Amino acid sequence: MKKYLIITYGCQMNENDSEKMSGMLDNLGYIQTDKEEDANLIIMNTCSVRENANNRFFGNLGNFKKLKKRKKDLIIGVCGCMMQEEHIVKKIKEKYSFVDIVFGTHNIASLPSLLEECEAKRKLVVEVLSDSDSLPEGLPVHRQFKHKAFVSIMKGCNNFCTYCIVPYTRGRERSREYKNILSEVTNLAKDGVKEVTLLGQNVNSYGKNLEDRISFAELLKRVSEVEGIERVRFMTSHPKDLSDELIEVIKNNDKICNHIHLPMQSGSSRILKLMNRHYDKETYINLVKKIRSEIPDIAITTDIIVGFPTETEEDFNDTLDVYKECEFDTAFTFIYSKREGTKAAVMEGQVDEDVVKVRFDKLVKLHDEILFKQNQKYLNKTVDVLIDGVSRTNDKVLTGRTDTFKLVNFTGNGKAGDIVKVKITDVKTFHLSGEQL
Repeated sequence: MKKYLIITYGCQMNENDSEKMSGMLDNLGYIQTDKEEDANLIIMNTCSVRENANNRFFGNLGNFKKLKKRKKDLIIGVCGCMMQEEHIVKKIKEKYSFVDIVFGTHNIASLPSLLEECEAKRKLVVEVLSDSDSLPEGLPVHRQFKHKAFVSIMKGCNNFCTYCIVPYTRGRERSREYKNILSEVTNLAKDGVKEVTLLGQNVNSYGKNLEDRISFAELLKRVSEVEGIERVRFMTSHPKDLSDELIEVIKNNDKICNHIHLPMQSGSSRILKLMNRHYDKETYINLVKKIRSEIPDIAITTDIIVGFPTETEEDFNDTLDVYKECEFDTAFTFIYSKREGTKAAVMEGQVDEDVVKVRFDKLVKLHDEILFKQNQKYLNKTVDVLIDGVSRTNDKVLTGRTDTFKLVNFTGNGKAGDIVKVKITDVKTFHLSGEQL
């Protein structure tokens, strides 16, 4: 029996791609393993959004050289966003000759044929399309969880933020037909899935390339109507495209989770313009106020970049001011990472690393203070928690998420997929604790 290991870096889109590759390998008779030594096939699904992801990938890839020498029949494949960058593929060819297969984000469905070609020829196989209009339907999926699933509704991005490599690695926006999405969700529900997360680089622009078009808000509503689905989430929203219709649909539908991820990136209008984000500081603040006024219990999370080229102390203080005003439920904070091929990479005024580090630490401190303050609102409240399983650190404690995406560790009875009522008895910065009622 051949065994495979897939190592995934990056976002939920990559996780979804890895689940599809797992499904295809299952169909080929492979068995999944989590041990490198046992694997006959190792695939690394890469992310190119941050430089540290690149460094981790190459560091881990180098470690497989010795394993390859010991296991002559081991096949090593690399795929994902990094493979869409020509200089990365060139580096692999020149310095990592033990790699057997290289394929890109548009070639996931070709994995079985690439494997067959590799085994037949026993030489490097490379297949990287620059873009593709096709969105393969009906691929088998080996899901990480039985009770929740990712559902990709579109691929690519048309926004071309000046710091972002995604339009070059994932291609232009292409939406799936809503009937295919609903069919997939229906089958997931029949298979016992309680929660689905709709994925796209900018879900708010869903459907723009389709003839039979519905809005993202309407798609969200229809997905929530599928029998058996209890919770619907989505990632990610671009602030410039978030509609009043979407706010209304979330407000009036109990199955759609009270959580919006709304990347801000910077609180400085000057920096936002340089980033090509198509909104300014005031527009963003007003949007958050509108959402909170319509849906008071909503959790709003965000992304923030520190140290974008030419960022001044005044620009950074604007970011802190917006953070204080919006009081996010959490934020994914990043130090600006220069990505080859983006406009920001060649901008003058790259900020000194020591300055960026000081600013980043200030932001993280503010983040932790506000996160703890937001979590305090849950103390002594009763919340619905979708159980994910047993805690990794204590097998006597269950863990799961509220519909606002708060992590809850609690004592009680139940299994993964159950939705139970939990009274919150203690609050920490990064999780809530409670007792099942």
